[in-house]
Amino acid sequence: MEAQESARKRCYRCLLREMDEAAYMETLYRHIERLDKSVKADQALYEGRLETCKACGYLEAGTCQACGCYVELRAAVKKSRCPYKKW
Repeated sequence: MEAQESARKRCYRCLLREMDEAAYMETLYRHIERLDKSVKADQALYEGRLETCKACGYLEAGTCQACGCYVELRAAVKKSRCPYKKW
């Protein structure tokens, strides 16, 4: 029971390298889901941006090696722009 409870606790002061992959992904997508609708890109725009990033040579492990952003987070914000003007 204790292990289950500790697994559910949210880590507020962890580095990404200290989180397991599932916890990191859950945190990332929970953040995207909770974005206010006024700032969040619609699903079609979001998916289009991700497709562009997937075809880009700067993408590595979900991070833009050109600017350092997490592409899924940047793509989720309506007003965000690619620093190389690809979207």
